[in-house]
Amino acid sequence: MNAKKNKTKTIAKLQGKKGKKKRMKKDAMVQAVLNTFQTNPKAIYNYKQISKQIGIESQVQKLQISDILYDLSYDGIVTELEPGRFRYNSLGTVAVGTFQRRSNGKNSFIPEDGGEPIRIAERNSHHAMDGDKVRVQLFARRRGEPEAEVVEVLESKRSTFVGKLQISRDIAFLITEDKTLANDIFIPKDLLKGGKNNDKAIVRITEWPDNAKNPLGEVIDILGVAGQNNTEMHAILAEYGLPYTYPKEVEDAAEKIPETITQKDIEEREDFRQITTFTIDPHDAKDFDDALSLRKTGNGNWEIGVHIADVTHYVKPDTIIDKEAYERATSVYLVDRTIPMLPERLSNGLCSLRPDEEKLCFSVIFEMNDNAEVLNSRICHTVIKSDRRFTYEEAQQTIETGEGELKEEILTLNKLAQELRKKRFENGAIDFDRYEVKFEIDEKGKPLRVYFKEAKEANKLIEEFMLLANLTVAEYVGKPEKGKRKKTFVYRIHETPNPEKMENFAAFIRRFGYKLKTTGSKNDITKSINSLLDSAKGKPEENLIETLAVRSMQKARYSTENIGHYGLAFSYYSHFTSPIRRYPDMMAHRLLERYLADGRSVSKEKCEEECDHCSQMEQIAANAERASIKYKQVEFMSDKVGKIFDGVISGVTEWGLYVELNENKCEGMVPIRDLDDDYYEFDEKNYCLTGRRTRRTYQLGDPVTIKVVQANLERKQLDFVLAE
Repeated sequence: MNAKKNKTKTIAKLQGKKGKKKRMKKDAMVQAVLNTFQTNPKAIYNYKQISKQIGIESQVQKLQISDILYDLSYDGIVTELEPGRFRYNSLGTVAVGTFQRRSNGKNSFIPEDGGEPIRIAERNSHHAMDGDKVRVQLFARRRGEPEAEVVEVLESKRSTFVGKLQISRDIAFLITEDKTLANDIFIPKDLLKGGKNNDKAIVRITEWPDNAKNPLGEVIDILGVAGQNNTEMHAILAEYGLPYTYPKEVEDAAEKIPETITQKDIEEREDFRQITTFTIDPHDAKDFDDALSLRKTGNGNWEIGVHIADVTHYVKPDTIIDKEAYERATSVYLVDRTIPMLPERLSNGLCSLRPDEEKLCFSVIFEMNDNAEVLNSRICHTVIKSDRRFTYEEAQQTIETGEGELKEEILTLNKLAQELRKKRFENGAIDFDRYEVKFEIDEKGKPLRVYFKEAKEANKLIEEFMLLANLTVAEYVGKPEKGKRKKTFVYRIHETPNPEKMENFAAFIRRFGYKLKTTGSKNDITKSINSLLDSAKGKPEENLIETLAVRSMQKARYSTENIGHYGLAFSYYSHFTSPIRRYPDMMAHRLLERYLADGRSVSKEKCEEECDHCSQMEQIAANAERASIKYKQVEFMSDKVGKIFDGVISGVTEWGLYVELNENKCEGMVPIRDLDDDYYEFDEKNYCLTGRRTRRTYQLGDPVTIKVVQANLERKQLDFVLAE
């Protein structure tokens, strides 16, 4: 009923006040006719009845209504049941799927059985929230575009939002910067939970009355004063639904786990305590979950141990620690902090392979010759004692100078790793060798400097042996002995690239003089990609081409269905080497332990459900990590407003140009409204904006000079204008 009243009010506004009728424009008449049919989809109308419904009295305009009805009938939007009498033509009764809300009003519906998104006007959204599972009524639309109206919310996905409190004497609101909600949330003063003006808060929507513009809510938690580093980092986590504190009861449970390694534990394991073993990690790492051991065998070969913290020895299924780890599914790495998957006692203590401490591990042991050929391997539980903790920088110095502690071991492992890497690329692996943007920050979290972290030989040494261990455990389960059935396992899969994206990418890079093979064998295509990446190295367009190459790839994910890993050129691949920070690795450890003991296969459906959850949480964590980098970039640039920088167009959209600065890789936007010398149209296929009159083009990869005009921390956005 309320929806009908709202539409009647809208029509009344179109007609003017107090019976003084204004002549309605044709577009408004068409919309009013559609509104009438959509409000009463089963009703049958002639032109006189429609005219009366929308308040048309002029005979001329009544005849226009008659013409509109025949136009709508021709378009298939209404059906003429008998001469002059029409009924709304719905595309089907209802459909079920996911609602996507956008703050610009461009809401849409994604059918659960697949298919293209369908537009839902704000007036037909009935306050459904982003991610809600909804039932909709489908309608025909002019120009062949379908439209829908939400008729029922089946499952609410989200009800909490992060923003800044605005409190006056009479009212309080949460001002959100959320891309899915344009409306501020009204908060009754007795539900502020002590929040003050300009505090960042988490607010839960409690109600959104049909006829109200704003939803009602209550404060769930106060994050702190807006602008303070801790507040903003917690706000980013809360925005993505990630925890920013660790539950005390889970930490208490971890504190009760005994630290002592028993004699029985040692007797049940292979003893590596006397074999040279060490870790190589970032300088600020505290959770060392992998170590390498090396010794020469009697036959002149090498025995290499990849030792991984035996997390599942301490974390048993369905315990309070395990349930919390599963919910989180991954550690989250923001610019200035790590939000661990496991309590600190486990991640930085019991399970961390610290030097001179006996530790329990799950290991893959390889016998290799000097050509890095794996002659045999085994998976076993071990006890180790690390001799030395190296930073990547320390190990790199030994590789470069040939001097330092355990130099023989490091140099030998590096030589073997380089052989493994060479073979991997010969087999068709893709050589994405990107840098990471890092910040030097002070004790208050303020960014002082931006720098770029590149992977050197020490990083690649660790990477190759971790890849080999992950491949080996995946093959152990995925390639069972003859006569044995394949058992359920958690694989890390990476599908082949989308052919259309690859074609668009190939077409785009031709303007730089590069060629890319998009047809032929998988090996031919990956060799062509590697050749392209090599050719672009050191050129101004290197980062752009690598970014677009990554964008043309599919995202890696977890699944019980093994289809191999395209980017690594592995037919079998899993995640086994980081159980402190990834739940799928814990899953792999448990499954391996079960199958090594000849246990039966687990339920594939349940395991697949867990894989999907972990994939989703990995993506959410990556988004939060990017948001924290974006925030620090904006903060770093906040004292550079008015300054001029050289950059490159890193993104092109219908609303403007994204520009990445050469000096510090900070990215901002030149809004299309500020390109005021012409009317610019967006060409999605060619990644460009083109002026309608001048034909001037701004294309992805073009060098530009910009001036910084605003650094908006609330929106995590830098605004640029093109410098003259």
